[in-house]
Amino acid sequence: MRAPGSFSSSGGGQVLLRRAGLPLALLVLFALAALAQSFPALTGRVVDAANLLKPEERSSLEAKLKAHEDKTSDQVVVATIRSLEGTSIEDYANRLFRTWQLGQKKNDNGVLLLVAPAERKVRIEVGYGLEGALTDALSKVIITTAIAPQFQQGDFAGGIDAGTDAILSILTGDAEEWQRHTAVREDETSGIDTLVTFLIIAFILFQVFRAMRGGGGRPGFRRRRGSGPLIIPMGSGWSRGGGWSGGGGFSGGGGSSGGGGASGSW
Repeated sequence: MRAPGSFSSSGGGQVLLRRAGLPLALLVLFALAALAQSFPALTGRVVDAANLLKPEERSSLEAKLKAHEDKTSDQVVVATIRSLEGTSIEDYANRLFRTWQLGQKKNDNGVLLLVAPAERKVRIEVGYGLEGALTDALSKVIITTAIAPQFQQGDFAGGIDAGTDAILSILTGDAEEWQRHTAVREDETSGIDTLVTFLIIAFILFQVFRAMRGGGGRPGFRRRRGSGPLIIPMGSGWSRGGGWSGGGGFSGGGGSSGGGGASGSW
């Protein structure tokens, strides 16, 4: 018989294990799923795992991308996949980019155009070194004006080719046309954006006013002295780490991406 206040390591340990069993099991499953994420092999500048392109279409695209890389050293790769395997296209594209290590290591000048037809998703993932030229806004305009409309018609080859041409034109300094597209889109949404911004500011001021009067959701709520600013995460980039080099005489150059680019659907 245990004395009052004593503790049984075996019994208590079993209780703790039982209580932690489900969360721990879920964490293990998530970790195993992440490690089991399968990526297609980097066999060239066009990796058509979803079989969206005819052989001549792929060859033409390969030649175009090779000519651009030979001239500028920017490494642009087009990939189609059968499935995102339950992940977001942003997460998949970032990990695939880092696994393939696109772009030169010293310049991080890689770009990935990723198409997931099963989920009807497309993304342009941009390496660190090209984010100033191929901005998030330009990437979004390329998707919405050059790629998605053709995908909606079932013309995957046309959409991929148009998107690739747009990317290459911007990387070679001919971004004026796409900048105009961006300006038009901003003008079209400026009224909505202004209204949304006003409503957000009004809501924040209202919550601050309530908190100062003690009328917040928690009675007696007070901001702690010296507490830090509120940080809202806008996204994440995760990598399995380690480089990978594909066959066929082609491989990434050691570049990386921090999640720059844009995504879309059709």
